[in-house]
Amino acid sequence: MLENIVNYFTNAGVEVYLILLILVVLEAVLSADNAIALAAIAKSVEDPKLQRQALNIGLIAAYVLRMILILAATWVVKYWQFELLGAIYLIWLVFNYFFTAEESEINEKHTLGFTTLWQVIPTIAITDLAFSLDSVTSAIAITEETWLIIAGGTMGIIILRFLAGLFIRWLQEYTYLEDAGFITVGFVGVRLLLKVWLPDALIPEWVTIVVVAVFFAWGFSKREVVESDSSEQ
Repeated sequence: MLENIVNYFTNAGVEVYLILLILVVLEAVLSADNAIALAAIAKSVEDPKLQRQALNIGLIAAYVLRMILILAATWVVKYWQFELLGAIYLIWLVFNYFFTAEESEINEKHTLGFTTLWQVIPTIAITDLAFSLDSVTSAIAITEETWLIIAGGTMGIIILRFLAGLFIRWLQEYTYLEDAGFITVGFVGVRLLLKVWLPDALIPEWVTIVVVAVFFAWGFSKREVVESDSSEQ
């Protein structure tokens, strides 16, 4: 579908900036579940200052890995093993969240079980890399211009940092949001598995967007009441 849209505008003589805009929008839409996963990982560190550090350092490392992936994309797409590893990692992350890590005794929510900054930072970088296997493949389907994909990926990291910062706060406010986010992470993992096992039965991008939108609507459906602490007044 995206290829047809790009071909239409290309035949109409529209500049490459439109392709760049499409890449940025695609990054923004597909980054929502990624941002929730990164926010959940970062908030494993309770100190807000350390959470920001984890996101900043982790996403710098993620940016380096993403650029390496983009530059090696024409080689990487030839080997289905990379997508299989990415799918396994994302599914493991979801399994770890729902079934392995203990629920917090304070708020009875699932957690990923990370406790230190240096556990969180590499996990953020690797998680973004796993998501990038899907988004970079989509970008290559739109354009073969490496500089456009790099520009879209750069803006995508900036958008991701902004979204992850917002989600850290929203995860405290909305009861189902974190669970909804990890369900969509699992969906992305299954999508990658299908690309490996059934490449001719690839789930279209619009289906992914609809699934993400449905679960996020559920995630934002219940807001927790935060009681003010009288001792702070």
